[in-house]
Amino acid sequence: MTTPAVRDRIAAAPISWGVCEVPGWGHQLAPEQVLREMRDLGVAATEFGPEGFLPDEPIAKASLLAAYQLKSVGGFVPTVLHDPGHDPLPEVDRALDGFVAAGAGVLVLAAATGQQGYDTRPTLDETGWKTLLGNADRLARHAEDRGVRATLHPHVGTMIENHAEVRRVLDGSDVPLCLDTGHLLIGGTDPAELTREAADRIAHTHLKDVDAGLAGRVQAREVAYTDAVRDGVYQPLGQGDIDIAGIIAALEDSGYTGWYVMEQDTILAEPPAGDDDGGPAQDVRASIEYLRGLA
Repeated sequence: MTTPAVRDRIAAAPISWGVCEVPGWGHQLAPEQVLREMRDLGVAATEFGPEGFLPDEPIAKASLLAAYQLKSVGGFVPTVLHDPGHDPLPEVDRALDGFVAAGAGVLVLAAATGQQGYDTRPTLDETGWKTLLGNADRLARHAEDRGVRATLHPHVGTMIENHAEVRRVLDGSDVPLCLDTGHLLIGGTDPAELTREAADRIAHTHLKDVDAGLAGRVQAREVAYTDAVRDGVYQPLGQGDIDIAGIIAALEDSGYTGWYVMEQDTILAEPPAGDDDGGPAQDVRASIEYLRGLA
């Protein structure tokens, strides 16, 4: 079977329009505007966005995406995995109902802290680690039984953030990874190096470009993550300090067949006036043009 070309595996995510699950994140655009702009920019597919952004009822969710000629990729599901007293399976199973109904193939799990936001997080003990890794493998098997590929997303402000934690996931579990180039870099992992070393574990990709100087200030705890997003730590693809072209080339050489989801997390202080005001659609357009140029 021939792998579809990179240009046919480019998808979007609502967070590039500032739509986020964190309370108080910023102005939240209506799904109709976000989906319309995705369609008008020529995006073929999208992740779902946070719970409540699209209809909860699975058939209604699938129908809304179809109305904008968008395929469904899957989505980001932050879930507490480390608490021995909490079973994440029922909430993940409810999310999977919508994935299956919409024909979405990828579940992107994040090891949520149980707190709001991404600026602070607790430290795991050995019991927490054992529980987290066991749950990750269990949920991946369950998702596979339902026809969905589960991946674990290293993410700033979650229980899997820094390089040592990413290595522990690779060494202590079988769950595939979501390669998020931006969160990895901010957390202290070189995404290009990880791609070369563990391409066989990467099943999904979130492409972000990053202002490395501002990312370093987040690592040094000089700037809170949310403030860095507001200040523009994420840049249109090709305009930051990550070797996006090299990462894509390494993934393709390894036989990667998954999606490339453009994710430039942003915070909107107010509704954008239109495409010409520097709003999110303009940055997404620049990223699309960059990726199509590579392809």
